[in-house]
Amino acid sequence: MRLVSVTGAVHFADERMQKIGLLASERLFLDLYCLQSGQAQRVHSHGDSDKIYYVLHGRATIQVGAEERELLAGTAVLAPAGEPHGVANRSGDPLTLLVFMAPPPAHAAPPGGLPTDRVGG
Repeated sequence: MRLVSVTGAVHFADERMQKIGLLASERLFLDLYCLQSGQAQRVHSHGDSDKIYYVLHGRATIQVGAEERELLAGTAVLAPAGEPHGVANRSGDPLTLLVFMAPPPAHAAPPGGLPTDRVGG
């Protein structure tokens, strides 16, 4: 069994949001995103992968398709495959999110373990 401490993995950086790989398989990955005030993930899409954002702490401004909403802690949203999506921290407080994606893009989850290049924005 593989266990991970989500709270122990929280890490912020002044230069950009942090993506921290927590768990991964060939079919799914779980990341922790840490955004300081003013940081964002650019809007992008994944042709064959669904993504779920779950707000752990703070307020996230999340765009999926043409719709943008502010989500509070304890709220989740689905970004279906092919839909443009992104997240921003427009609040004055730190933001942490769990991000689930299935299937992982080819570059994200090598067989047998955690991605090696998942820290950074």
